[in-house]
Formats: sequence, structure tokens, C-alpha cells
Amino acid sequence: MSKYAKMIDHTALKADTTKDTIETLCAEAKEYGFASVCVNPTWVEKTAQLLKGTDVDVCTVIGFPLGANTPETKAFETKDAIEKGATEVDMVINIGALKEKNDELVERDIRSVVEAAKGRALTKVIIETSLLTEEEKVRACQIAVKAGADFVKTSTGFSTGGATVADIELMRKTVGPNLGVKASGGVRNLEGAEQLVQAGATRIGASSGVSIVKGETATTDY
Repeated sequence: MSKYAKMIDHTALKADTTKDTIETLCAEAKEYGFASVCVNPTWVEKTAQLLKGTDVDVCTVIGFPLGANTPETKAFETKDAIEKGATEVDMVINIGALKEKNDELVERDIRSVVEAAKGRALTKVIIETSLLTEEEKVRACQIAVKAGADFVKTSTGFSTGGATVADIELMRKTVGPNLGVKASGGVRNLEGAEQLVQAGATRIGASSGVSIVKGETATTDY
């Protein structure tokens, strides 16, 4: 088994994802020993059934992919997902609020999910680095720490760019050594994953998990 397998969230988040895709994703996660399977909320219950009795976590996304839902909606979505079997939740921040320096709303947004998940699921905060300035990336990470998140995460994989080494280095420097840092978006091979881990990532989000652990290069992401 690859030493990176337990760092990978094996992912399928495209709109046209079907049950067959989810079944394949879960079978691969069990075979290769991935950290989690990451799916849209509609697939959480099915994924939890397929992974029952294994050590593969069920991860889902909240306020995905734009982050423009209200804190109350994100909290409800989190609770609903956990009730259906999610053990990790990746939430997208309110990017517009961050950009207009409404840090109070950004913190309340993140905290609504953290509190809904508290004691039942890990919370990863997607800051969508491709849309942010360096100052905004730092501020987003600082707010996530203040709000009690378990991880900060680079990207949804559905915006203008994905994880970069420079962003992971900046995020790691900002949050310190103890918080999780997840690199996602555009991670398609072992070399790319290794570079991101060396830069400070502790989790990799990719639909290319099998290619990564086999030392191959995938042609698509998510």
C-alpha cells in the first residue's frame, strides 16, 4: 500500500455522478485504503452503507461549490449529512464576505458548521485560494483557526484553479503545525501529491487517488 493512501480523500463531486460511480469509488477506497470517500450530500447515505465496517471515512461537502449559502443553511446541511453517515465535512466559506472584509460573517459562517459537527465529524474549511489574494488567504486561514476548524483546504476543484505548492506553504505557515491542511484541485499524479505533502499538506483531495498510489497520471480531476 502506498504511504500516501491514508492521506487521500477519494473524490467524486461532478453533477453527473451516478450510483455506479459511487460504488466504484467506495470499492477503490476499500482496496487501496484511502482516508475517506468524498461525495455530494445526496450520496452520503449510500456511501456510508457501502463503507460500513471499514476504516474509510465518509466525507461530504457543505455550501458547495460557491459557499454563498447562509450560515443557517450550512448548519442544517451539516447536521443532515452527519445524521446520514458523514464523518467529515468540507465547507466552502462565504468568499464575497471575505473579500469585502466582513470577517465577522466569515467567522460566523465557519463556526455554524464547526458547532453543528462538533464531536461528530471533522470540519475542513475550503477557502478557494484561486480567487484570493495572499492577504485574503492568510486572513481566511486565521479566521478558520479562530472558528475552531480542524483543517483548512485550498479549493473546491470547480473554480479557476486548484492546489499549488506556494499556497500550501502559506497556509501551513499561517495555521501552524497542528491544524490539518488539505490540498485539492488538480492533483493528478504521485509527483504532484509528494510536492504538496512536502510543502505541508496532510490530506489530498482528488478523484485521481488510484492513479496517485499507482504512480500514474490521471487526465481528469473530480
